[in-house]
Amino acid sequence: MLASFARPVSALLAKLRIDPFIALILVTVGIASLLPASGAVATGFGAVTKIAVGLLFFLYGARLSSQEAVEGMRHWRLHVTVLCATFVLFPLLGLAASFLSPGLLTSPLYTGVLFLCLLPSTVQSSIAFTSIAKGNVAAAICSASLSNLLGIVLTPLLVALLLATDGPGVSGSAVLDIVLQLLVPFVAGQLARRWIGGWVQRHSAPLKIVDRGSILLVVYTAFSEGMTEGIWHQLDVGPLLALVAVCCVLLAAVLAATSGGARLLGFARADRITIMFCGSKKSLASGLPMATVLFGHAEVGLIVLPLMLFHQIQLIVCAAMARRYARQAAAAEPGELAAVG
Repeated sequence: MLASFARPVSALLAKLRIDPFIALILVTVGIASLLPASGAVATGFGAVTKIAVGLLFFLYGARLSSQEAVEGMRHWRLHVTVLCATFVLFPLLGLAASFLSPGLLTSPLYTGVLFLCLLPSTVQSSIAFTSIAKGNVAAAICSASLSNLLGIVLTPLLVALLLATDGPGVSGSAVLDIVLQLLVPFVAGQLARRWIGGWVQRHSAPLKIVDRGSILLVVYTAFSEGMTEGIWHQLDVGPLLALVAVCCVLLAAVLAATSGGARLLGFARADRITIMFCGSKKSLASGLPMATVLFGHAEVGLIVLPLMLFHQIQLIVCAAMARRYARQAAAAEPGELAAVG
């Protein structure tokens, strides 16, 4: 029954040139809008999301050889490039957007745009999209995790320099969360590799399910939180559309800069993919708790709205790009991959 229904749907999506994964993301957003998780259900989805992320990193650890992991950590030029995009390029673009306030963006919305520019990169979606696009996954794991660890210190410092806040600072418990959710499962996967590494490499389907499933869980829980908090109803249509346009331009500018910059710096195709996906994203998982601590006033809902919109846009756009890179990799011969854009 399910297969007979899925085939015509897939054929229709192919005819309309709609990526099935993007369609799944949009369906997930629609479900979260109509049936947002709240209370105990939201808590349950949050726990499931954490488990999915931990399983994702366990499978990455089991799939990657220790030599690949060490090479990923040694790739310092790539990590510096990603960090510059995250904590230098993004803040400069955020400051440059100040001319949009108060004409196009209200003061709280511009504060939110600048705040999202100061956040670290995502972890799970950066790595998942890098994996889908056949990029350098080992380097992506190291780079995205390093960005989040440094963001615990750099983001509050940048906020203190560029924005006025009422909060006392960021709790150091976030470091423990990163270690428990990312590092511990990855190390466990590395230790278990000798027993399950071959099976994981031969059976890529479970890894793909966790890749895409973790992203869909993040989309649902994040959008549900926005619905239950009533954030989406605090703006008229005009300012909301203007904010969406600003987020789209911001993402396009960073994607172009990371892609073009990585090419000019002479990085290989797999590394360019990693730089683009790790350097162009902002972490909703880190941003929401940071905002609640750093902004101790009633406008925090509007301040995090740009981040929530940017997060949804980056997932949709990067899903399409990751699938396009994957198709290019599948169509190219191994010796031709370095020449594929």
